[in-house]
Amino acid sequence: MSNRLPVFPLGTVLFPGLVLPLHIFEERYRTLVRELVAGPEDGPHEFGVVTLRRGAEAPAPDGADGPAQESVPLVVDDLYPTGCTAELRQVTELPDGRYDIMTVGRRRFTLKDVRQGDEPYLTAEVDWLPDESPDEMAELLAPRALAAFRGYLELLRPDSEVLDAVPGDATVLSHLIAATAQLTTDERQLLLSAPDTTTRLRTELKLLNRESGLLARVRAVPVPLSDLARPASPN
Repeated sequence: MSNRLPVFPLGTVLFPGLVLPLHIFEERYRTLVRELVAGPEDGPHEFGVVTLRRGAEAPAPDGADGPAQESVPLVVDDLYPTGCTAELRQVTELPDGRYDIMTVGRRRFTLKDVRQGDEPYLTAEVDWLPDESPDEMAELLAPRALAAFRGYLELLRPDSEVLDAVPGDATVLSHLIAATAQLTTDERQLLLSAPDTTTRLRTELKLLNRESGLLARVRAVPVPLSDLARPASPN
């Protein structure tokens, strides 16, 4: 199944079920928010989030000051091939016409093309990736991945509250790990595009073991661990 949808190019990777707050200040994206809010109640109030390989972001996330707009039109090669839709959950209109919105990741897709058409914002033709249902192997891998993630967080941020409520679903857990661990954009994209939960959990086990090994070794270095950890995405 193929479809065209509006897209936001951002410097972050969105995963299904994960929350993404955004501050909307550009007029073209204000238009998009107004259109989504005015759409049918039973219609999809969502847009695609795609990650930039190069170029400028669209809106600034979470109230931050916005970057410069794109100096040249984006093409599909400027973007990673796999994205995720963001579903509107809360919209707050500010006095000057800007918006603070709360979104949640919903559906994964692959990009076929991206263009600037009659709409003021970018749209993309996409192919939807199938919904995931954890198989028996994923259910067996999930406790191992959770234990590895706990150990990793204990080394990285002992006071982390990420796992105060442990997801009971293996797919949800795999998305939480992918979004929370301090990985490169390439690694996050690899996890987003994984064909199934089993493949994602297996990859995460390897990545978590690698990162935990590195963190355990640098503990012996006489500088704060926070100075050595890979910086998180500003988004």
